[in-house]
Amino acid sequence: MIWIVVALGAGLAAAGVLLWYAATVPSSQLFGPALVRGATDRRVVALTFDDGPASPYTEQILDILRDRRVPATFFVCGANAERHPEIVRRIVAEGHVLGNHTYGHPYLFFRKRAAIAEQIDRAQDLLEKLVGIRPKLFRPPYGIRWFGLSGVLRERGMEMIQWSDTGFDWKLGSNGIARSCLKKLRNGSVILLHDGHKVRGGNGVDRSRTVQALPLVIDGVLEAGFSFVPIHEFLPRTGT
Repeated sequence: MIWIVVALGAGLAAAGVLLWYAATVPSSQLFGPALVRGATDRRVVALTFDDGPASPYTEQILDILRDRRVPATFFVCGANAERHPEIVRRIVAEGHVLGNHTYGHPYLFFRKRAAIAEQIDRAQDLLEKLVGIRPKLFRPPYGIRWFGLSGVLRERGMEMIQWSDTGFDWKLGSNGIARSCLKKLRNGSVILLHDGHKVRGGNGVDRSRTVQALPLVIDGVLEAGFSFVPIHEFLPRTGT
């Protein structure tokens, strides 16, 4: 009898580990396809920002990108976009790619499919109202996926985008952020940084270290012989 209990316990533990991996590890494809890295035959990388827009950080980042002629993708939260519509318009006007990061930045753990869809659609509707665009790219908050998410995206013709490299800019200083972004850089890397904050309660987060690190990241990428491309260059061609 004891062996049955042990076996059941081991099975449950293994299932828990598998579920954790499937839901939280950026490279996992178990909850549906997600772009983690672009093709490896070109020395190009893509730069992405999550959680914005926020003032003044997104504006400062846009200034740097404009001056350095670097394209980026901004995965914006609907609630933050609602607070800063002028920044969303600037992102689009300056040629950057706009992505959906849900409306309220919730954890998707244990969310029903309808609740996931409502978060995505609410952000889509708002962004269409602000700039006439319904983004085709989606990044889940915290990179966390759950049952039903892949089907919701498929129904809306959207692609899930994760990342291969991160600056850990929620805990490191500017030099550490740059080192983290660059230490494993390879062909097709997708770099994750943050220009905004979680929207619950409206509490701000200081992203000045990300702003300070960005020129170091750009210089490091270029000095290593890579160039920046829009994230959509990493997606399969559809013929449209």
